[in-house]
Amino acid sequence: MQRLVILGGGESGVGTAILGKKKGYDVFVSDKGKIKNNYREVLTINGIKWEDETHTEKKILNADVVMKSPGIPDKSPIVKALREKGIPVISEIEFACKHTKAKTVGITGSNGKTTTTMLTYHLLKSGGLNVGLGGNIGKSFAWQVAEDKFDWYVLELSSFQLDGIVDYKPEIAIITNISPDHLDRYDYKYEKYIDSKFRITMNQKKDDFLIYDADDEAITNWLQNNKIKAQLIPFSITKQFKNGAYLKDNNMEVNINEEEFIMETEHIALEGKHNMKNAMAATSVAKLMQIRKATIRESLSNFQGVEHRLEKVLKIGNVQYINDSKATNVNATFFALDSMTTPTVWIVGGVDKGNDYSELMPLVREKVKGIICLGLDNKKIIDAFGAVVDVMIEVDNMVDAVRMGQRMTEKGDAVLLSPACASFDLFENYEDRGRQFKQAVQNL
Repeated sequence: MQRLVILGGGESGVGTAILGKKKGYDVFVSDKGKIKNNYREVLTINGIKWEDETHTEKKILNADVVMKSPGIPDKSPIVKALREKGIPVISEIEFACKHTKAKTVGITGSNGKTTTTMLTYHLLKSGGLNVGLGGNIGKSFAWQVAEDKFDWYVLELSSFQLDGIVDYKPEIAIITNISPDHLDRYDYKYEKYIDSKFRITMNQKKDDFLIYDADDEAITNWLQNNKIKAQLIPFSITKQFKNGAYLKDNNMEVNINEEEFIMETEHIALEGKHNMKNAMAATSVAKLMQIRKATIRESLSNFQGVEHRLEKVLKIGNVQYINDSKATNVNATFFALDSMTTPTVWIVGGVDKGNDYSELMPLVREKVKGIICLGLDNKKIIDAFGAVVDVMIEVDNMVDAVRMGQRMTEKGDAVLLSPACASFDLFENYEDRGRQFKQAVQNL
């Protein structure tokens, strides 16, 4: 019996444990932190051995294969010890793909991947396909494979998940864009992070597809300098293609396999230039899968968007409060500020992942009337923008941030939570941060 050790007792870890047990592995879960009660119960009910708040080396280093949760860095001592012993360390995606005949659409990118994943899933499900949603979002891919119900999965894939693949290949891959993010995990080398994203296509064959942003410099440079086997489908808001997706006279046009799909952009539910790209990418998948045009049209016009991503919370005293807690890097915040049409008080800060704020400068000068720093260490933000805005204050909790936002605004303004940073200094995660923002706004 092969021994499967799982590092991390969260959603991906527990899902992998359930699939491993079903497939006849001797499974052990080890988490350096505390495993949440609901996951402990699941493991116990399924007769899976586990430990938390420690890694017992002798129970881990006897593994045949190890599934590492994406949050655990390669530099951690236990992972180093496993690699020194030559024990394979893989991601949940790699483990699960070996145990299903389902096909996958794999979606990665620094920003836009959640929206693109949700929209792609919405289009395929509305088109009548038997499709699951997983990866970095919702219920773990491995857990769903254990219950094996779907013919297709739409998977949101982070660079950390892609770092742990060996044979996984999506039939259709999407790279939404690439901008510096998580550089602390890639020795502060942007090239390493870019290579990591392109692992999504490394096993693709000539009848597979790679859909990508042709306006993105990092992506187009990489494609010029590296050979891949998949068929390329570009999308762009500045160029037009014979085979691909683009904008023309306020229409989104998608040409794939000599067949054209045209939709007026004003009827697409998602707003903003970046969302137009997300819509192009998702529509390209729907066209490849031969979903009916009428279905695509209807799905694009009724899509609800993603929680914590430019989510309009409430208007109070004619001031719009917007929750963009999912913006955990500078590039995501760039899109948020770019989409603002009224004077804005910007709530920013958290755990900095090696951010360069200079690209936000023109937008801050143009749109931001005040900045509220919400983090334990705000020095970089203060140094970057202190001289640019009239008012800049520091707070250490969401209630104060929202109250100060209310004081600093007048009718017709907006308060935007778009932190450009990770949330772990003051919050559990970006969802917790977003929910606290919404709660604080509702309590005003």
